[in-house]
Amino acid sequence: MPEEITEETKKMVQDFQSYQQQLQSVLVQRESLKLHNIDIEKALEELGTTKQKIAYKITGTIMISKNIDELKKELNENKEAIEVKIKSLEKTEEKITEKLKELQDKLKVILK
Repeated sequence: MPEEITEETKKMVQDFQSYQQQLQSVLVQRESLKLHNIDIEKALEELGTTKQKIAYKITGTIMISKNIDELKKELNENKEAIEVKIKSLEKTEEKITEKLKELQDKLKVILK
């Protein structure tokens, strides 16, 4: 290991740590969205099996009655929006992972 670590190397280590934190944040967001998506799928299943015409939806601190078809439409729109966000986060995750690998390779060479 070199006795003196250059400023450039220090910057690379800081960048590496920053990318690690970003990656962790993206992973947490993606998992949260996936869990939300599962909840929506379960709600859609329940709405699909009910014979009722009206169901209740919690909005803020109140519960309102709403037509089943309207609820299904709303849930499907939310599901689609979440899926788009998940795909976007996955692309971001790939980019960050590539950058981390690149920095890791450079740091291995420098810090040998």
